[in-house]
Amino acid sequence: MTKPIGPLCNLDCKYCFYLEKEKLFPKNENYWMNDEVLETYIRNYTQSQNTPEIQFAWQGGEPTLMGLDFFRKVVELQRQYSDGRSVHNAFQTNGTNLNDEWCEFFACEKFLVGLSLDGPEHIHNRYRVDKGGAGSHEQVMAGLRMLKKWRVEFNTLSCVTHQSPDEAVEIYTFLKQQGVQFMQFIPIVERVGDRAAHAIGLDLAAPPDLSSVDNPGAMMPWAISSEGFGEFLIQIFDEWVKADVGQVFVNLFDVALGAWCGMEPGLCIFSRRCGQAVAIEHDGGVYSCDHYVYPSYFLGNVMEKSLEEMICSPAQVKFGNDKWDALPKY
Repeated sequence: MTKPIGPLCNLDCKYCFYLEKEKLFPKNENYWMNDEVLETYIRNYTQSQNTPEIQFAWQGGEPTLMGLDFFRKVVELQRQYSDGRSVHNAFQTNGTNLNDEWCEFFACEKFLVGLSLDGPEHIHNRYRVDKGGAGSHEQVMAGLRMLKKWRVEFNTLSCVTHQSPDEAVEIYTFLKQQGVQFMQFIPIVERVGDRAAHAIGLDLAAPPDLSSVDNPGAMMPWAISSEGFGEFLIQIFDEWVKADVGQVFVNLFDVALGAWCGMEPGLCIFSRRCGQAVAIEHDGGVYSCDHYVYPSYFLGNVMEKSLEEMICSPAQVKFGNDKWDALPKY
């Protein structure tokens, strides 16, 4: 997962855990990934892949802030270094900057776009606001219309908060009415910052060390409990199974079915071990995971080490194994 604009975003979503990562970098940092880092990363990554297809994922912050010319350069470099193999790009956006030019590019280059949309206006605007505190729903819906106009392949990503179980069917129905066929739902689970977080200038707590037995701490007011997330999914499943099987696809249901059939999970969160999906920041810094972009999980920089070397490092191997070896068994 690559974050070419770092934590910068044109929105100020109240539940976003990544915005405050700006505090982890030097003041007056230039968050734009430069051409040298970009080319080194793409060359390094493509050469490390021994598969006929190569997958890239672009996130932020808000990646459209890099400008379209940056992603034209991305595609050019991918063609240069892929040795004729197929390259697929996934692009996660809040949708507010999408226009004809962007969507024509996505359509021509066959990008898969993930659109952040939490549901109808009164739900979406509860947390997804701009820098002035105004809701972003109207702009996001304009972006959705653009994606459909250019027939860009897209899915939606909806954040699930503590209010969501009471709104599950309303959210699902709204997305379906907008013609969304592929839906992702992610639980918002964030803890109030502890002493360690405050020491590095953060308001939200970092994920606890897997070997720690300390109290996990108080949750942020928007966080959803495991029981609440389960209730949310049950309500959506009960609605989906009535008439939408094979017509609407919910990634968590697909993964659950695959697991029931004995298949390896397609989402890292359901794998016994992880560590393959590192996060690459704007400056080429590589971290264990995009949820672990903290100094203690820094693996190195693409300008100094190969991705293969960092992913296979003892620290990252331990990080991946800890998920199975150190998490509680139920």
